[in-house]
Amino acid sequence: MTMMRREIGNSNMNTWERSESASSPSWFSHLWSSALRSKPLSTPSEATIRDASGEGLVRRLGLFDLLLLGIGASIGAGIFVVTGTVAHDAGPGVTVSFIIAGGSCVLNALCYAELASRFPAVVGGAYLYAYTAFNEIIAFLVFSQLMLDYHIGAASIARSLASYVITALELIPFLKNNIPSWVGHGSEEIYGAFSFNLLAPILLVLLTIVLCRGVGESSILNSVMTVTKVVIVIFIIIVGAFEIDVSNWTPFAPNGFESVLTGATVVFFAYVGFDAVANSAEESKSPQRDLPFGIIGSLLICVALYVGVCLVLTGMLPYKSLGGDAPLAEAFTSKGLQYVSVLISIGAIAGLTTTLLVGLYVQSRLYLGLGRDGLLPSLFAEVHQTQHTPVHSQIWVGIVASVLAGFFNVHILSHILSVGTLTGYSVVSACVVTLRWNDKTVHQVFGKSMSSRAEGVICLITVVCCGFAAGVFYRFGASFIFLIVAVVIAIFAAAALHLRQVYTDTPGFSCPGVPILPTVCIFINIFLFAQLHYEAWVRFVVLSIVTVGIYAVYGQYHANPVSSNTLIIYQKAPAEAD
Repeated sequence: MTMMRREIGNSNMNTWERSESASSPSWFSHLWSSALRSKPLSTPSEATIRDASGEGLVRRLGLFDLLLLGIGASIGAGIFVVTGTVAHDAGPGVTVSFIIAGGSCVLNALCYAELASRFPAVVGGAYLYAYTAFNEIIAFLVFSQLMLDYHIGAASIARSLASYVITALELIPFLKNNIPSWVGHGSEEIYGAFSFNLLAPILLVLLTIVLCRGVGESSILNSVMTVTKVVIVIFIIIVGAFEIDVSNWTPFAPNGFESVLTGATVVFFAYVGFDAVANSAEESKSPQRDLPFGIIGSLLICVALYVGVCLVLTGMLPYKSLGGDAPLAEAFTSKGLQYVSVLISIGAIAGLTTTLLVGLYVQSRLYLGLGRDGLLPSLFAEVHQTQHTPVHSQIWVGIVASVLAGFFNVHILSHILSVGTLTGYSVVSACVVTLRWNDKTVHQVFGKSMSSRAEGVICLITVVCCGFAAGVFYRFGASFIFLIVAVVIAIFAAAALHLRQVYTDTPGFSCPGVPILPTVCIFINIFLFAQLHYEAWVRFVVLSIVTVGIYAVYGQYHANPVSSNTLIIYQKAPAEAD
């Protein structure tokens, strides 16, 4: 008989004790069992966290800081550009496009708000939620998809910021046309992919230094820049309101409702960023109370600002004259208000700065979470003893972004972005559903025994498939019947989730309408996923394969779902210290 031996971990790993044969199990079986591990759901604690580094992050962010964090991440220079470019096709109906997209994001925000309230003391965001609700490999896949978006996005934003800064400097007479293009605008492309930019990495280094100094310093910079751009946007809306010609709002949707819906799929990504608030859980003073308000509140403010700009822009000029590189600036210039163009440039610089700052901040906190869980080297889990920031993670994030921004024409990769965002949003919505399940009975489905959880997962997968199918049918102009069939099947799957599962109430903020609302979120997100460039689909598949490979080589052997054996007390903000 084969002798059995038991490997016993430390006291914190007693739930993960398991028996293995004297001869090690097959590589594949070890990979499979490791991939299916999940992170134990612990009771939220605002006082302690388990951390292998020996230090914790400092709780310094209040509700106002969280609101500004979400606004800073969501509103960049795009509010001055994308509004006009979409209005060129959708007409004044672009306002409805932003309302539809904003409403969709609000649904996602409600899901994020519940989980942020349920996991108020730990960093990780969508990665953490997936690790707890599903398993290790799904969490790692979510992280990789999100991180590629963040890395490329940060480099692209840094290049745009550098270009705006140079454009502003060229307003000084003796600098006009005297700054080489490689300084800020980027050198000529080499082999289509390489392009040198000097200023972008410098800006990234400066922001990285600010973030390494502490969350207090970075929060102050974000607050100043965010308030600046919001004041500028409000000023533009007020000034523009006096220049509106209501006749420009007729016809409201010149190309029909389809163009308005298409516009909604485009502007959806203008709201991306509110999820950054969820990643500040460990640095929020009162996370269980403030995180839900920070997530939803910042998004609603962004919706109001975008709609206000749309109404002003489409009211000032006929929609056919919009769509240039700087439509908002052109609209005010046509009314003899050239000084507003200067304000728009300042607002764009402030907007890009906050978007970049928050993006770098979120990346480092995600790396911190994976370092703690062992899916990445423990170096990423270390927190500076005096600054209370994940310095190594922050420096790594800055290096990656600086290399990409300094030497590569990352703008050509923009069409493969948003995959991680939509993936993360969909998984978070699914997590809300699965974490509410409270029925472990076995059902008979088509004559076969099936656990309640397995049945629920199949329903969720069905919704995902239907959302993608509906998106593909809509994108390629298939018969309307096919679209209806996909929607009807998704409705039946949602009905099964509602009728055949038992759901528990959650402490703190609860997402309303579970499971219907999260299911609608999943359907919409995957529908939008199908609208992305086909190269984005290829990127999703290829990166997923690479991620599984990395997990197989490193992650499965080092991951520790219980994640550390040292009890750490949170550091209080200086103002709160006794």
